[in-house]
Amino acid sequence: MGRVPVVIATPLEPELVERVRAVDDRLDVRFEAELLPPPRYPSDHRGADDFRRTAAEDARFSALVAGAEVLYGIPGDLPEGLAWAVRTAPHLRFLQATAAGAGQQVRAAQLTPEELERVAISSAAGVHAVPLAEWSILGLLAFTKGLPRLRRDSDARRWPHYPVDELRGKTLLVVGVGAIGAETARLASAFGMRVVGVKRDVHGDIPHVDSLHPPEELPELVAHVDAVVITLPLTDETRGLVDRATIERIRDGAIFVNVGRGAVVDEEALIDALQSGKLAGAVLDVFAEEPLPDSSPLWQLDNVIVSPHTAALSWHENERIVELFVENLRRYLRGEQLLSRVRTSVFY
Repeated sequence: MGRVPVVIATPLEPELVERVRAVDDRLDVRFEAELLPPPRYPSDHRGADDFRRTAAEDARFSALVAGAEVLYGIPGDLPEGLAWAVRTAPHLRFLQATAAGAGQQVRAAQLTPEELERVAISSAAGVHAVPLAEWSILGLLAFTKGLPRLRRDSDARRWPHYPVDELRGKTLLVVGVGAIGAETARLASAFGMRVVGVKRDVHGDIPHVDSLHPPEELPELVAHVDAVVITLPLTDETRGLVDRATIERIRDGAIFVNVGRGAVVDEEALIDALQSGKLAGAVLDVFAEEPLPDSSPLWQLDNVIVSPHTAALSWHENERIVELFVENLRRYLRGEQLLSRVRTSVFY
């Protein structure tokens, strides 16, 4: 194998670029920061919306991408940027995406079967396990310890004394026990919770998960747990999995957390369960439509915590994605299977 042109097509810290360069002498790592939009915040992969290249800079960027065999990041972090990159770079063989849900970007890019065969695309699945698991536990604690009441009392300058509940001894249902679900289970176990998991493949043991069940048992399981955390990606199999009938079977007073994808859940049924008081609260980072419309009742409900699909963002995100990319580069050079490669049969 000769020199392998590796192009970094998304904003990245210089020290992380050097970490990529250090992987192997065969890599020709090309990074021109001035051709990329400045990040809006740490670990931003899209960049400032008002960024514009001059015609000369646009030509330079196109030539840079055209010469890539390996690409880090999707230009603009958009499906259109993915399609453009694949069609601009005839020798592109491996693209490392920066989103855990890159499969949805691949689907939306509408690449041809030949393009999907030519370019191996890996997602960043797994790198967001820590922030999403921590955020899920934050949600469980918020409603277990009565955060909405604390807010109301604080606003009214009230000073009542009353007991609150504990996580210890409660049962948590984690729907989707991948990296995020496994880390959520570990943290929940540390709080003394019993953890039940739903996973397509129930063979083998997962640390801190007391029992594993297939998806078809979900409607029965939700009736016997105190909290539900959804971590599922969006695929044809998971779309609408948590339907109205399932939500209506959830135990009264349960807490509902979704850090997976909004379309996995029947949002109207979830709103009904929150408005009626059936659920103690919901902690939502993802929604059926994003941004969440101004007209959504979820904005006004005091038993809902809304996060604008930012719970996965972390100051450490770029470090973790580069760690994954570095390992995938080594595998690519050895001709081995890539980690987190998007399966185009299910776009995950």
